[in-house]
Amino acid sequence: MNNKKYLATILPHKEPMILIDDVIDYSADEKYLKTCVTIDKNSLFFDKELNGIDSLIGIEYMAQTIGCYAHLRQGLSKPNIGFLLGTRLYNNAIKVFELGKTYYILVKEVFVADIFSFECFIYNDKNNEIASATVNVYQDIEENVKERLNG
Repeated sequence: MNNKKYLATILPHKEPMILIDDVIDYSADEKYLKTCVTIDKNSLFFDKELNGIDSLIGIEYMAQTIGCYAHLRQGLSKPNIGFLLGTRLYNNAIKVFELGKTYYILVKEVFVADIFSFECFIYNDKNNEIASATVNVYQDIEENVKERLNG
Protein backbone atom coordinates (compact mmCIF):
# COMPACT_ATOMS: atom_id res chain seq x y z
CA MET A 1 0.00 0.00 0.00
CA ASN A 2 1.22 3.50 -0.76
CA ASN A 3 -0.46 6.29 1.19
CA LYS A 4 1.84 9.27 0.55
CA LYS A 5 -1.11 11.69 0.52
CA TYR A 6 -1.97 10.81 4.13
CA LEU A 7 1.69 10.85 5.18
CA ALA A 8 2.04 14.37 3.76
CA THR A 9 -0.55 15.51 6.31
CA ILE A 10 1.40 14.15 9.30
CA LEU A 11 5.05 14.52 8.23
CA PRO A 12 6.73 17.90 7.65
CA HIS A 13 7.97 16.67 4.23
CA LYS A 14 6.83 17.01 0.67
CA GLU A 15 7.31 14.58 -2.20
CA PRO A 16 9.78 13.17 -3.03
CA MET A 17 11.19 13.29 0.52
CA ILE A 18 8.45 11.13 2.04
CA LEU A 19 10.28 7.82 1.91
CA ILE A 20 7.93 5.50 3.79
CA ASP A 21 4.68 4.26 2.23
CA ASP A 22 2.10 3.88 4.98
CA VAL A 23 1.30 3.68 8.67
CA ILE A 24 0.37 0.10 9.55
CA ASP A 25 -0.18 0.09 13.31
CA TYR A 26 -0.13 2.58 16.18
CA SER A 27 -0.67 2.30 19.92
CA ALA A 28 -0.58 5.32 22.21
CA ASP A 29 -0.87 3.03 25.24
CA GLU A 30 1.99 0.76 24.21
CA LYS A 31 3.97 3.70 22.75
CA TYR A 32 4.82 2.32 19.33
CA LEU A 33 4.14 2.87 15.65
CA LYS A 34 4.79 0.64 12.66
CA THR A 35 5.18 1.75 9.02
CA CYS A 36 6.20 0.07 5.78
CA VAL A 37 8.11 0.81 2.60
CA THR A 38 8.25 -1.16 -0.64
CA ILE A 39 11.31 -0.55 -2.78
CA ASP A 40 10.69 0.24 -6.42
CA LYS A 41 12.69 1.84 -9.22
CA ASN A 42 10.97 5.19 -8.59
CA SER A 43 11.96 5.26 -4.89
CA LEU A 44 14.13 8.21 -3.99
CA PHE A 45 17.72 7.01 -3.48
CA PHE A 46 17.16 3.93 -5.69
CA ASP A 47 20.55 2.92 -7.07
CA LYS A 48 20.53 0.95 -10.32
CA GLU A 49 23.96 -0.50 -9.60
CA LEU A 50 22.79 -1.83 -6.23
CA ASN A 51 19.36 -2.77 -7.63
CA GLY A 52 17.93 -1.24 -4.47
CA ILE A 53 18.59 1.37 -1.81
CA ASP A 54 21.66 1.54 0.43
CA SER A 55 20.80 0.23 3.88
CA LEU A 56 22.00 3.45 5.56
CA ILE A 57 18.75 5.06 4.36
CA GLY A 58 17.15 2.88 7.04
CA ILE A 59 17.99 5.62 9.53
CA GLU A 60 15.73 8.01 7.61
CA TYR A 61 12.98 5.35 7.46
CA MET A 62 13.24 5.19 11.25
CA ALA A 63 13.24 8.99 11.59
CA GLN A 64 10.14 9.38 9.41
CA THR A 65 8.36 6.67 11.39
CA ILE A 66 9.22 8.57 14.58
CA GLY A 67 7.77 11.69 12.95
CA CYS A 68 4.49 9.87 12.33
CA TYR A 69 4.45 8.63 15.91
CA ALA A 70 5.11 12.11 17.33
CA HIS A 71 2.33 13.64 15.27
CA LEU A 72 -0.26 11.03 16.25
CA ARG A 73 0.83 11.04 19.91
CA GLN A 74 0.48 14.81 20.19
CA GLY A 75 -2.80 15.05 18.28
CA LEU A 76 -1.78 18.07 16.23
CA SER A 77 -3.63 19.47 13.25
CA LYS A 78 -0.45 20.02 11.24
CA PRO A 79 2.98 18.38 11.34
CA ASN A 80 5.72 19.96 13.45
CA ILE A 81 9.41 19.76 12.65
CA GLY A 82 11.57 17.48 14.75
CA PHE A 83 15.32 17.20 14.73
CA LEU A 84 17.31 13.98 14.55
CA LEU A 85 19.99 14.45 17.20
CA GLY A 86 21.81 11.20 16.87
CA THR A 87 21.72 7.51 16.22
CA ARG A 88 23.49 4.99 18.38
CA LEU A 89 24.28 1.43 17.50
CA TYR A 90 22.82 1.33 13.99
CA ASN A 91 23.13 -2.37 13.31
CA ASN A 92 22.13 -3.68 9.94
CA ALA A 93 22.31 -7.19 8.60
CA ILE A 94 21.92 -6.17 4.96
CA LYS A 95 23.74 -3.80 2.63
CA VAL A 96 20.77 -3.04 0.36
CA PHE A 97 17.01 -2.67 0.65
CA GLU A 98 16.18 -4.84 -2.36
CA LEU A 99 13.99 -3.93 -5.32
CA GLY A 100 10.44 -5.29 -4.98
CA LYS A 101 10.71 -6.12 -1.28
CA THR A 102 8.63 -4.63 1.51
CA TYR A 103 10.21 -3.63 4.81
CA TYR A 104 8.49 -2.82 8.09
CA ILE A 105 9.75 -0.14 10.46
CA LEU A 106 8.83 -0.26 14.16
CA VAL A 107 9.62 2.53 16.62
CA LYS A 108 9.10 2.32 20.38
CA GLU A 109 9.28 5.34 22.66
CA VAL A 110 11.63 4.56 25.55
CA PHE A 111 12.46 7.93 27.08
CA VAL A 112 10.89 11.38 27.05
CA ALA A 113 12.29 14.59 28.53
CA ASP A 114 13.63 17.48 26.49
CA ILE A 115 14.95 14.76 24.19
CA PHE A 116 12.93 11.78 22.98
CA SER A 117 14.62 8.41 22.64
CA PHE A 118 13.32 5.52 20.54
CA GLU A 119 14.30 1.94 19.97
CA CYS A 120 13.88 1.34 16.25
CA PHE A 121 13.75 -1.84 14.21
CA ILE A 122 13.40 -2.77 10.56
CA TYR A 123 12.00 -6.17 9.57
CA ASN A 124 11.83 -7.93 6.23
CA ASP A 125 8.68 -9.56 4.87
CA LYS A 126 9.51 -12.75 6.80
CA ASN A 127 9.49 -10.79 10.08
CA ASN A 128 13.26 -11.14 10.50
CA GLU A 129 14.96 -8.17 12.13
CA ILE A 130 17.42 -6.71 9.63
CA ALA A 131 18.28 -3.39 11.29
CA SER A 132 18.05 -1.71 14.68
CA ALA A 133 19.13 1.52 16.32
CA THR A 134 18.55 3.84 19.21
CA VAL A 135 17.45 7.18 17.79
CA ASN A 136 17.35 10.44 19.75
CA VAL A 137 15.21 13.33 18.54
CA TYR A 138 14.16 16.78 19.68
CA GLN A 139 10.90 18.59 19.05
CA ASP A 140 9.96 21.96 20.48
CA ILE A 141 7.16 20.98 22.87
CA GLU A 142 6.28 24.62 23.59
CA GLU A 143 5.46 25.15 19.91
CA ASN A 144 3.35 21.97 19.96
CA VAL A 145 1.36 23.22 22.97
CA LYS A 146 0.74 26.56 21.21
CA GLU A 147 -0.44 24.67 18.11
CA ARG A 148 -2.93 22.64 20.17
CA LEU A 149 -4.28 25.76 21.89
CA ASN A 150 -4.54 27.79 18.68
CA GLY A 151 -5.36 24.78 16.49
